[in-house]
This record gives sequence, C-alpha cells and structure tokens, in this order.
Amino acid sequence: MKEIQDFLVGRIWLRDFTPFPEEAIEKAINQGFIAVQKGITEKLECARCLENSSEKIIPYNCAKCERICYYCRHCIRMGRVSSCTDLITWKEPLELSPYSHSFSWNGELTNLQQQASDELDESLRRNRSHLVYAVCGAGKTELLFPPLHKALSEGKRICIAAPRTDVVLELSPRLKAAFPDTVMHTLYGGAIFEEGFAQLVVATTHQLYRFQQAFDLVIVDEADAYPYSYDLALARAVTKSLKENAPIVYVSATPSKEMLKTAVNQSKIFRRFHGHPLPVPEYRSLWNYRKSFNTNKIPEKLKDWVKLRLEKNEPFMLFFPTIEMIRQAEPLFKLIDSRIEAVHSKDEDRKEKVMKLRRGEIPGVLTSSILERGVTIANVQVGIVGADEAVFEAAALIQMAGRAGRSSAFPNGEVIFFHNGISRQMDDARNLIKFYNQEGQR
Repeated sequence: MKEIQDFLVGRIWLRDFTPFPEEAIEKAINQGFIAVQKGITEKLECARCLENSSEKIIPYNCAKCERICYYCRHCIRMGRVSSCTDLITWKEPLELSPYSHSFSWNGELTNLQQQASDELDESLRRNRSHLVYAVCGAGKTELLFPPLHKALSEGKRICIAAPRTDVVLELSPRLKAAFPDTVMHTLYGGAIFEEGFAQLVVATTHQLYRFQQAFDLVIVDEADAYPYSYDLALARAVTKSLKENAPIVYVSATPSKEMLKTAVNQSKIFRRFHGHPLPVPEYRSLWNYRKSFNTNKIPEKLKDWVKLRLEKNEPFMLFFPTIEMIRQAEPLFKLIDSRIEAVHSKDEDRKEKVMKLRRGEIPGVLTSSILERGVTIANVQVGIVGADEAVFEAAALIQMAGRAGRSSAFPNGEVIFFHNGISRQMDDARNLIKFYNQEGQR
C-alpha cells in the first residue's frame, strides 16, 4: 500500500495504466484510500488537462461501453482520457515532516546572484510568486539552490518544470548533485519509472497534466519558451498541480512583455556569472542560401566558417530554420567532416548526440531551435543560418546566441547571424544583447 501511496499522492492517473496490479488498486479503492472519477466530466471537460474546447473534446462511438463517448484530443499522447475512462487519485495528502536535506553545492554566488536569491527567498517566505529575469549564462539555476534547500528542509514538495525535455535533462543531474540525499524524480516522455515518494520533481510542463494539488512550490524554468508560452492548457496544468495559494516562480532570460507587466515581484540580472559581456552577434550575408542547399552546395562563407572551427578545434552549433534544410545540409557537411551530426526534434538520438558534443566526441551539430535552451557546451561557437527567417523571433535569436561564451574558461565565443537580408528581429535581438551588456556593467 505504501508504494501505491508514494506513487499516487498528488497525481491524477489513468487507472488502467498504473505500475501496480489491478487487484492492489481495487483493494485500495474499496478501503477508501483511492478516489475514482471519470476522465470527461458531465460538463465535457477533461479532468486531467482541464481542456473543454469543442474542438478538443471529441465524440466517438465507443466499443467499450457501446454508446457515444467523448475523448480529449489535447492530451491524448499521454494516454487516452474518455467519458468511460477511470482516473484515480490518492484521497489523503501526504504531510511531510521537516527534514535535514544535505546540500553539497560548493560554489559561490556573485553579488547579483546572491541579491536575486535573497529576494526570491523573501517572496517564498511571504508565499508570493516571483520572476527571475536573468540573461543566458547568469547562473539562474545556482541562485535557486539556497531557497530550494530551505524549502525542502521545511518539508515542502517542489516541482521544477520546463517546456522542453532537453532543459529537463540538463537540470536533473545538477540538482541531483546539489541535493544528493533528496528523493528526486525526473519526468518526461519516455522516462524510466522511479520508485519512492519524490519531494523534488523535475519535469516537462506536459507532465503536470498528471498532477493536482501536489506541490507547495512550482518553478517554471524557461517560462517564455514554446510550447508553454503558446499553450494555455500548460499554464492551467501548472496551476492545477499546486496546492491552494502556493506560489509560482518563473525563470527566464527572455520574458514576454506580458510576463514583465504582470510579475509584481522581480529579480533582474543582466551580467553573466563570470563577469564578461554576452557575445554580440555579427551579421554576415549569405545570399540565396536556400538555392545553394537545393542544388547540393554549401554557401562558401558558411563552409569557410565551419572549416575554421574544425581547424581551431572549436565545437560549434549551427542553427537552421527548418528540419528540411538540416536534412539537405547534413550529407554536404559530412563531406567536410563525417563526425558532424544533425540534431532536431524528430531525431530519437538527439540526447546522445548532445552528450557526444559535450564530451568532445563530435566537432559540431547542425540543429534546429530545439537546442536554443538548456544546453551548455564549453567554448562552443554559434552560427545561425537564415537568421532573417520569420521563424526566428528576437527571443529565439537571443537564446541561440546565449549558448556561446558561457564558460569562465571561454567567456567570449562567436555568434554569427548568417542572413539573406537583415530583419527587424535580428536588430531587436542584437540591440537587446547590447542593452544587457550596458546594464550589466553598472
């Protein structure tokens, strides 16, 4: 029974897909420990993701109950929820006693990080939500450590959520190293099952569909990123996962105007932890680059840039506007160096390839915006092909540029906007980076 409780406390789960025998679940239901509810409510709302749009709650002829049922198309990738689906929750919340969590991070916060960490701690003490607005490479994760340690020691259950799996995979080992004795689960699509009750959860925001009234605090990292910033259901999922009146902490290097306007309590850091300025992007024309790739040619300027990276033994990330263009370019770049890899959202091996780049086993990657966040590679050089393309908004360009110069050993880096004409978004991105550098020197 304890194993079932540890798993279900704070969760809302498909009854037919628990990692426990049906007889054990049935016994817990009969004994009053587990509550059961239908997946689609009488008001035609999904009980898991709270979607109620007629475009997402779809009628169908159900073979199971032989009548017209409804199912939720919005969260179907996490298992179908329908009118005759049973969702189960653990009835009684689990009260955690204060516990002395070990904290093994030996780093030292800069004055700006310490100030932001103290401001965040004060907001959490007052149970207020907070925005941490800090540039790429400012050390946002590290400044969270002291408030996290305090909250864990007070017996609070915490979730750190991010819109993308790559960010979750970057955060998870750093948090495990900082809090080695804390039971922590890492949740994303395809993650392995972890036993025990996790007081600290690191998850993609999609995974929060499966929680309700579970957490005393949720930290949304990269809060401006797609898909979180475009999907209201994900924001509802965060709210649903919180206990009553629990705060939310938003962390972002490029918050939206709306986020800046609505966040009453804010901390701002416009300087990287190592004190060096952010690399300012250089514009480099690459006329008719699409035509070049369509005719199986790499534009000469781009070829020269990659060859120079290889000669200097500098790892590189070359961003492209579409997966189609990446696929066109990959065999051409492999003629220069067969170790160059392509990484994008449809690549099942992308996690392994990023690890190879980090370990220096491959010289560089051709990638999409999937790697614009949550990836830190020492001494990496950044090129963006088609920086003028509409798909690259200013915030995305800033995030991509922010991959360079993150290491104190290699604080400069190079960022090139390869373009077929300078766009307003390119200018906005470069001007904002210059603004950060000016403010960071004050």
